[in-house]
Amino acid sequence: MARTARTARTSHPDPTDRDRTEQHPLRPPAVRRRALLLGSAAAAAVTVGATATAGCSRVASGNALDRLRSQGTVRLGIAGEVPYGYVDEQGEFTGEAPELARLVFQRLGVGRIQPVATDFASLIPGLNSQQFDVVSAGMYITKERCEQVIFSDPEYQMLDSFVVRKGNPKNLRSYEDVVRARATFATGTGYAQIDHAVAAGYPEKSIVILQDQVAGLNAVESGRVDVFAGTALTTRQVARKSARAESTAPFAAVVDGRRTIDGGGFAFRPTDTELRDAFNAEIHKMKKSGELFRVLRPFGFTRAEMTTLTAEELCR
Repeated sequence: MARTARTARTSHPDPTDRDRTEQHPLRPPAVRRRALLLGSAAAAAVTVGATATAGCSRVASGNALDRLRSQGTVRLGIAGEVPYGYVDEQGEFTGEAPELARLVFQRLGVGRIQPVATDFASLIPGLNSQQFDVVSAGMYITKERCEQVIFSDPEYQMLDSFVVRKGNPKNLRSYEDVVRARATFATGTGYAQIDHAVAAGYPEKSIVILQDQVAGLNAVESGRVDVFAGTALTTRQVARKSARAESTAPFAAVVDGRRTIDGGGFAFRPTDTELRDAFNAEIHKMKKSGELFRVLRPFGFTRAEMTTLTAEELCR
């Protein structure tokens, strides 16, 4: 997920392998404003029921995994962002993180997942106030967040990319290009790309902050901004059917002189180390067998976005 705390990230070699995404029944639909609005409405309905449940079901002391097995349900905090965790046009709860959570928790003996939809900024506070049991939103692992929660090892790594006008008339392929061209630059609320642009010398006060990648695409297509920055995954998803815009090749941002890469994982309460460790063990089995890529690929991930990074590395 592009949203992150305001900090430099851990460096890592720049991936180069770029597989094409296959058609798949679980693949999310083209990102359209209607889908996001519908998803938000459905997610809000889910939140009401889930919050009511949370209000009368506070977390008991003891081993969290044993408790979840006993109650048979795990509550997942999501933020309604395609393709990480969202409600689709059919009203179905899906995304790379929820689909991965279904498999892992089933193998851990927890048969049912219950979505709890909230805004992104409320995910960690909601987790620590026991509104849900785990954040299932592909959240970037950062030093600041690691001071509040504990993370599984990341299921993916991610580079940045731009949405630009067709043909990329200003030749914008890096944040340094944006600065040199004095281009009008936009990104999303709370996105890591704010830090990346500022590190390259772009004035923070001049950054146009938009709601999401759909708003970013519309702004580029209309000429209101020259470039919208996001993760390589979200930019290629949102621009793939546009006649007036395209996404640039993925690249690693340079922060404090180092090429950086982000990684997204599941967040747990600091007291739930046994639950996190059990979850991690299943993730590592799936990485080793190749199953993890098969789960994430329908949502637009490539082999280049599979990772051997650890939460410990990203928390430094």
